Amino acid sequence: MPDKRTSKSKKTNKSTEVKSTAIFDIPQLSRSEMEELYNGHLIDIKNRGIVKGKIIKLTSKDAIIDLGLKSEGCIPLSDFSDSEEVNVGDDVEVFLEDIEDDDGFAVISKQKADFMKVWDLIYEKQVSQEPVTGEIIRRVKGGMIVNVSGAEAFLPGSQIDFHPVSNLDGLIGQEIKVKVIKLNRKRRNIVVSRRVILEEEKEKAKQKLLAELEEGQEKEGIVKNITDFGVFVDLGGIDGLLHITDMSWGRISHPSELVAIGDKIKVKVIAYDSDKQRVSLGMKQLYPYPWEDVQEKYPVEKKVRGKIVSIAEYGAFVELEKGVEGLIHISEMSWTKHIKHPSQLLAIGDVVEAVVLDVDKERERISLGLKQLEPDPWKAIEEKYPVETKITGKVRTLTNFGAFVEIENGIDGLIHISDFSWTERVKHPKHFIEKGQKVECIVLEIDPRRRRISLGIKQLMKDPFETLAKNIEPGAIVKGKLIEIVEKGLIVELNNKIRGFVPLAHSHKEDFDKSGKKCSLGEVIDLKIIDINTKTRRIILSEKDAKKELLRLDYKDYLKTEKEDIIKGEEPQEQTDTATEKETEEQTDTATEKETEEQTDTATEKETEEQTDTATEENDKEQIEPEEKETKTEDETSEQPESDK
Repeated sequence: MPDKRTSKSKKTNKSTEVKSTAIFDIPQLSRSEMEELYNGHLIDIKNRGIVKGKIIKLTSKDAIIDLGLKSEGCIPLSDFSDSEEVNVGDDVEVFLEDIEDDDGFAVISKQKADFMKVWDLIYEKQVSQEPVTGEIIRRVKGGMIVNVSGAEAFLPGSQIDFHPVSNLDGLIGQEIKVKVIKLNRKRRNIVVSRRVILEEEKEKAKQKLLAELEEGQEKEGIVKNITDFGVFVDLGGIDGLLHITDMSWGRISHPSELVAIGDKIKVKVIAYDSDKQRVSLGMKQLYPYPWEDVQEKYPVEKKVRGKIVSIAEYGAFVELEKGVEGLIHISEMSWTKHIKHPSQLLAIGDVVEAVVLDVDKERERISLGLKQLEPDPWKAIEEKYPVETKITGKVRTLTNFGAFVEIENGIDGLIHISDFSWTERVKHPKHFIEKGQKVECIVLEIDPRRRRISLGIKQLMKDPFETLAKNIEPGAIVKGKLIEIVEKGLIVELNNKIRGFVPLAHSHKEDFDKSGKKCSLGEVIDLKIIDINTKTRRIILSEKDAKKELLRLDYKDYLKTEKEDIIKGEEPQEQTDTATEKETEEQTDTATEKETEEQTDTATEKETEEQTDTATEENDKEQIEPEEKETKTEDETSEQPESDK
């Protein structure tokens, strides 16, 4: 028999179980209410579309979505515009593509759902060509991704701006206005453009600007591009060119010295071509013309200060103020120094003091001088070194036409090649003196205007030619050494190294040959002086006349001796010899007198002509003529330092 206590306990447990089920407090619903609740959780599998789900779990890359089906769905966190704001329990709308895949998950897509939700809106915007607002969310290959009302659209890099953007990452997070330029619903592809909107805005601004643009207006613009020749400025719809020459009254080497890309600058419209829609701009025109009162600011002989801004071979440019520069020519830098390039004295950036020499307002030029700050040493040079003053100087330079001797610091004189020796032919100064050697010379001439001093060495001693002309007259017999054979005669050296010329007709033909085979150089021969010309410094000699004269003199001496013997009582050996001697004496005297007269006349005319021809052709072998010296002095001494520009 069962225990009563046991039965009672069972009854008690049953009552407890009944009471425990009441904890869930299930609402009592009618049938219609239950159907409505059930239908609300059903998904139309045939009509796949946007469904709502709840995030039940988050992983490092994905979000697990409960859709109310037997299987959950999975979407990547990258589909969310802000993955950090995604939390468990958030509701999300997705596009259901399939109930279950091979892995047992529902196939869903948030991107498709976003696209489907905004498709109609985007389609309407494309048809009406109205702009839409979007946010640049990330960078991809070839462009940027823009969130347009929840849908991702592609913004190509070429459609971001007029010009390629170097820093695309700097655009992330910006809100921009774009236009839909391409749609593909099947591929869920949306392509937008920002450049189209910018071009439309620019065209509107351009038409407005062109309608009111006039020359002389002052405008503000943004530096759009910089080139070597100028700057392109965006005036708000149209670009204008600001040429480098119109940027500043002063000197600039590149536009980047004054402006940078993106700078907002103020400019003036200096020219406008409405047909070609070209605008020329200027910056310096906003400021007064600096050369307006330059003659009053910088009168001649005024001392000024400025900065060296440029150096050329011919001088240095000094900036006196913005837009006003002066030139210090290389010839105006020093009275005495031989400056080959301005960089020997000056450098860019140096602040120098100078004297205004000339002002040309029309050509915008100011001539300046450095040497004018000091007195001109050439003004007192004539008093310091009068003509015929003996001086000692150092040979500074040797040239083909002479030697430059430094008289004092910076002042040189020229010893012409013809002023080295009275008698020697100096072909080059190096054969007579050396560079750096100290030489004694005499002042011959001073030209302060051309800043030239002529010096001479041979003038330190008397001219031996003049001494010879005084002591020896034509007709005298002298000895000479054969030193050179030329085509038309012989060149001989007399005493004191004076040279004379023996024409071919006055030499012994049987001993003379042009090649020098029958005549030996250095041979001393007897010569008779035919003519001495002190002006041309020429001596014409005759070997034949000298020989005849010597024979005549020898015969006279013989006759004189015979007469002395007769006086003493000595008879001649034979009458025949006596008669022969008398006839010979008379014949010799007569012939000598005739020949002397004819020879003198003929030799004076013929040999003088031949001498002139020979001197002309053999000019380089004869002594340097005074006329040649004067010509060479003017032509060749151009290397002597001058201050003429």
